[in-house]
Amino acid sequence: MQKLFESLGYQGDQRFNTLNGHQRLLYLDGVNGRQIDIFIDRMKMCHVIELGSRLSHDGPTLTPADLLLSKLQVYEINMKDLVDTIALLLDHPIADHDDDAMNAGYLAHLTSEDWGLYRTLQLNIERVRGAATALEVDADRVNQRLDELWERIERQPKSLKWKLRARIGDRVSWYQLPEEVRQPYQRE
Repeated sequence: MQKLFESLGYQGDQRFNTLNGHQRLLYLDGVNGRQIDIFIDRMKMCHVIELGSRLSHDGPTLTPADLLLSKLQVYEINMKDLVDTIALLLDHPIADHDDDAMNAGYLAHLTSEDWGLYRTLQLNIERVRGAATALEVDADRVNQRLDELWERIERQPKSLKWKLRARIGDRVSWYQLPEEVRQPYQRE
């Protein structure tokens, strides 16, 4: 992987990659101001999303549902992530499969097992709705797809662990703030 990214003009963050290389790698392209985050088997940001069993599909990247999770699992979501989420929702219908669609069954299962992930998605979906209204996009389509997705999440039976954690609610933090790994870019 190191050879591939270096041949593409990226430089590995040696310190970060040495400390985290078993689960995450960071490559930077200072000339073009790009950053590549590589997660190995799991995406660990505000929540932990296990991806090992999700990587065998035919696509060149994560499924639309996993890409959506990569954005919506961030508690302190930023405008770039909101815009990315809106783009995903505009381009992919809600379904119960991963074939160029948001797999609502998969997302409902994950959130039925983890109240914290459920709560973060609940908060961020409202933020996405607000951003879609503020931007010049098809907010009706975004909201309709969010409604479909959330209805499927709500309909999924919740685990005992989920129900017990829900009783505590927002009184106790349910997310981790990830280590900030954004690097200042030095353009040549």
